[in-house]
Amino acid sequence: MTPEDAFSACEAITRSEAKNFAYGIRLLRPPERRALSAVYALARRIDDIGDGDQPVPAKLAGLAEIRRQLGELAAGGVPGGDTDPVMTAVALVAERYPLPLDAFVELVGGCEMDVVGTRYATFDDLVGYCRAVAGTIGRLSLGIFEARERDRAAVLADDLGVALQLTNILRDVVEDRQMGRVYLPAADAEACGAGGELDGPPDALAALVAVEAGRAAQWYDRGLELLPLLDRRSRACVAAMAGIYRQLLERISADPLAVTRGRLALSGWQKAWVAGRSLVGSAT
Repeated sequence: MTPEDAFSACEAITRSEAKNFAYGIRLLRPPERRALSAVYALARRIDDIGDGDQPVPAKLAGLAEIRRQLGELAAGGVPGGDTDPVMTAVALVAERYPLPLDAFVELVGGCEMDVVGTRYATFDDLVGYCRAVAGTIGRLSLGIFEARERDRAAVLADDLGVALQLTNILRDVVEDRQMGRVYLPAADAEACGAGGELDGPPDALAALVAVEAGRAAQWYDRGLELLPLLDRRSRACVAAMAGIYRQLLERISADPLAVTRGRLALSGWQKAWVAGRSLVGSAT
């Protein structure tokens, strides 16, 4: 398998599956776009194992195999030789960029929390989960971006990942509940009267969603301090991704019960508008 074949396969996965992130990834220069597509493709593989239809033991075994493969990658190998386009592409990215492969291991751990049905007693507990499943993606992306003050940038990329994941959780709160997954903190749910399974009165759920949406907005404020530290194209990419999710959060904040009426999403033209505005804004 040639490098071009490997990266082409990852870009196809990104175009097909990254409904929001693809708009930001398109704004990168071709080398960084291919590299970030490889990161996304592996992250997607991990996530798909956790969200798949297999029984819990099979999911955990699949995640354990990914962890083993990541160990092989860290040692300089390529799991599957050149037969796996995703692992081949990630290995090539790790050769060229300072990619923190241990962040993928953290992502696996976060998906294992999903598989075993971990609940979160406090908001700080939930933040730990968000760092594992989304802050990791921020840090992996930063390995590809050009950035100043990289230590500070890594912290901010992690914070922005928390903001994005909190938005995902609020958007999908009803869908997740139907799957037996409850992410919102038990202490907050109790304080708002929403019930341990989020099956309390609708106005109580709305109050809980409003509380967490306010917290998510604060995480955006912190995380978006990353933008001035990035090069123009990377800044546009991050601004587009964050802009799409922040607009979703603004809709949720304006009408917390909207999450109970269906899955909120921006239209294709709205996402394209955010991406275009991000590219223009990054030049200033």
